[in-house]
Amino acid sequence: MARHVLIIGGAGFIGSHLTDELLHTGYRVRVLDNLCAQVHGPGCKRPQYLSGDAELIVGDVCCLETVKAALKNVDDVYHLAAMVGVGQSMYAIRDYTDVNDVGTATLLQALVERPVRRLIVASSMSIYGEGLYRDMDGRPTFPHNRVLRDLEKGEWELSDHFGRYLTPVYTPESKPPHLSSVYALSKYSQEQMSFIVGKAYKIPVVALRLFNVYGTRQALSNPYTGVLAIFASRILNNRSPLIYEDGLQQRDFVHVSDVARACRLALEVSSAAGQIFNIGSGNRYTILEIGYRLAEILGKEHLIPEITGRFRFGDIRHCFADISLARRVLGYEPRVRLEDGLTELAEWVAGQTAVDRCEQAGYELQCRGLIHETALVRTPRMERIRIR
Repeated sequence: MARHVLIIGGAGFIGSHLTDELLHTGYRVRVLDNLCAQVHGPGCKRPQYLSGDAELIVGDVCCLETVKAALKNVDDVYHLAAMVGVGQSMYAIRDYTDVNDVGTATLLQALVERPVRRLIVASSMSIYGEGLYRDMDGRPTFPHNRVLRDLEKGEWELSDHFGRYLTPVYTPESKPPHLSSVYALSKYSQEQMSFIVGKAYKIPVVALRLFNVYGTRQALSNPYTGVLAIFASRILNNRSPLIYEDGLQQRDFVHVSDVARACRLALEVSSAAGQIFNIGSGNRYTILEIGYRLAEILGKEHLIPEITGRFRFGDIRHCFADISLARRVLGYEPRVRLEDGLTELAEWVAGQTAVDRCEQAGYELQCRGLIHETALVRTPRMERIRIR
């Protein structure tokens, strides 16, 4: 009989793609999701994109009885449920702690009575804070957060105490965590709680630290979703993407289908148990480059990204994934090139309606002193970096 898998948060962006991946490879899938309005809109309706072959339970991960019912006859669990967004987490502190920390604790409490073969937890690259760097002598270094006086002058790059610039390099799982937001803290808490309880009750746990995931089914009207969806929402509404700092900060963008496959491999590969894996593309891109390319693909090249020169509390400069461990242990290999993934995203976006709430989200942060102005605002310019 096919293994029965529960995906908590399975009606969302990543969860629905994982549902498709598992159903396609012969698993039975049950989804537990609260269908929250910020992601799914009002009404708590089953998303049209969620496969009809998946059983859906609409409920709250913080309700112990609901979680216990969802675990009935289940072999394995994916825990994807979380409030997502670094900025919002800094003022919706209670909400993020309730959903991310208490929700995880509730699941683990239920698993004490009803253990499963494997628990896979979706963690986040935000745990690292700044990525790994090397100094002028080639030595690895783990920088702390940038200081306010430098950011106010528009000095974005990190340097050592002699004022020499540091060079960002690919970040491995061995890089110590440096938590710079309530969201990051909650994701670290999710993975560590899971490992502690899993070890005590002999439940094998795998944590996947996801980098910037993009693709179809992202909530375009949610201003705290991924940067590509935020940019797409702006462009759909004939507005230029808003970019903080100078746009040259570097990130790793990974297609959702690659993430879904990595999640399946984390379930199937026996040696993955007890380990943490970076899941990204293994490439790095500037935010400015992404803004230009998405506008171009959507046929709105005139919507030049607007570099605001402002910066947000807790934002990091550079972080991109070293995926060598996932390659070696899971057999994970990203398949979707960024240019192909952006084309697919653009085709999907063209048929969507998005409410642009980006400026409202910025206002919420600014009112709380979480967005800062600088004396230096740079002119937008195209970064001609080849998309690999």
